[in-house]
Amino acid sequence: MFAIPGKQAVTITPRAAAQIARLMARDGHQGLRIGIKKGGCAGMEYTMSYAKTVDPLDEVVEVDGARVMIAPMAQMFLFGTEIDYETALLESGFKFRNPNVVDACGCGESIKFADAAGPAA
Repeated sequence: MFAIPGKQAVTITPRAAAQIARLMARDGHQGLRIGIKKGGCAGMEYTMSYAKTVDPLDEVVEVDGARVMIAPMAQMFLFGTEIDYETALLESGFKFRNPNVVDACGCGESIKFADAAGPAA
């Protein structure tokens, strides 16, 4: 696992933590698993899925009743990312502010990392 002692892999804003906790409580999930996969016009995309169990290789971040699990192959690409939840007039959703991203497509759905070697979710 990719980690720096005493530093969480990702940070979760209070809005994101509240939304994740609501989603966990609603359907009895253990949390949200986030990862990275190949795809999109910039080359990579974030993935999010409900997790029924915690994989022992996942990096687990818990904040205010919210639990996020980071897939092993995505940990180095997500380190330092802030996860937020934004609500706007036409859309609502999770936003990733990732300092490791060097480029993104115009629609904001895909991202590019420097020297990405093809991680899996």
